[in-house]
Amino acid sequence: MGYTARLTEREQRLGRPVRVGLVGAGQMGTGFIAQIARQQGVDVVAVADVAIERAESALRKAGIDDVIRGSHAELVTAIEAGGHVVLDDGLALTKLPVDMVIEVSGVPEVAAKIALASLLAGKHVALMTVEADVTVGLLLQAVAKQTGAIYTVCRGDEPVECLKLVEFVEDIGLEVVMAGKGKNNPLRQDATPTSLAEEAQQKGMNPRMLCSFVDGTKTMIEMADLANATGLELTRRSMHGPEASVKTLQDVFKPVEDGGILEASGVVDYATGDVAPGVFVIGKATHPVVHEELSYLKMGDGPYFSFYRPYHLASVEAVLSIGEVMIDGQPSLAPRAWKADVSAMAKRDLVAGERIDGIGGEHVYGDAVPAAEARQNRELPIGLASAATLVRDVAKGTAITYDDVTLDETRTIVLLRKLQDVLLAAGVLDGGDAPIDLGALVTAGAR
Repeated sequence: MGYTARLTEREQRLGRPVRVGLVGAGQMGTGFIAQIARQQGVDVVAVADVAIERAESALRKAGIDDVIRGSHAELVTAIEAGGHVVLDDGLALTKLPVDMVIEVSGVPEVAAKIALASLLAGKHVALMTVEADVTVGLLLQAVAKQTGAIYTVCRGDEPVECLKLVEFVEDIGLEVVMAGKGKNNPLRQDATPTSLAEEAQQKGMNPRMLCSFVDGTKTMIEMADLANATGLELTRRSMHGPEASVKTLQDVFKPVEDGGILEASGVVDYATGDVAPGVFVIGKATHPVVHEELSYLKMGDGPYFSFYRPYHLASVEAVLSIGEVMIDGQPSLAPRAWKADVSAMAKRDLVAGERIDGIGGEHVYGDAVPAAEARQNRELPIGLASAATLVRDVAKGTAITYDDVTLDETRTIVLLRKLQDVLLAAGVLDGGDAPIDLGALVTAGAR
């Protein structure tokens, strides 16, 4: 039975739908609200945006007109009466009578704040800002275990949809050799919003967003996030990123000894070519009967077989996370280990005193790095880059380290990452499903 039927049954049983609060009413948030409004058994009852008029507009575009502003008490009363409310403070939204908070801000600092506040308020929370998850997701998952709430990344982006393919390949008994996504433009690590301004205008895109795609940061973030969610390793620092087609994936991504590029099995990488915007998994049939059956079913010659999903639907399928959390009681994607980080690399020679502008900006691009290597070299996670000011020069193409910067420690994401690093070093965060001893968290964090 699909989520529509089960969410409808839940509403009939409880006398009300799942109440969703959403933070961020930009393009993605507006699309998400429209999708939720089409889903049975769910209602987006509260929307927060720093531009409150944008929140009102997003609800009205979805056909919702009974929208009010007001005091906390007035907002609570309206929601409990079946109405809809808007406010300009995402943190205040976490205190309203909603079952689940969905963050669509696109800003890692905001996402980290909303996730933490939601979990501490006992609310389930789903992020669309994967940049926050790849920075502090393991700690947020630990907090979720303590509160009994669920922390997840939303369906619709490449990491979570590739995770679903990984689970499918595992569930049918194949060995997962490799998992990845397609990148639909050439890698240009020195690209900047300025150099891409004309192309961004032609495509109707924000230049910084386009830049994060072209300079590879988005791909590095997504594949590092996939590694942490699956427990798979990166193929190597920066990954390979070879050119491949849908037809040749299983030929390219197989072990070196069998003619491919992989030095090991159980890894994450990406491909350029006609694979984008899809995701894929290479599975190996280790039994001759299974090998023969898959070949008969026209999956290829084997023993390496490609499982390919040609799309990811962003906010359109993000609503599936509501059902997974509220009906199945499971996250769509959450870290199970800390296998990879994404380090901030200098796009040009940087000078002491410069304040780094962050993801998709003029100063840095992201590079996927095995977590142990990043930790040993004290490399700065790109999710913290916008909170950093350089205290010494850094050469182009060089990883920025914690020693190269001062960090704004008023930022929630900075403090959470520091605590996550301490707890990882102390062996407290293991990524497992068992509840974590809160006392151990506090004790280890204080050392």
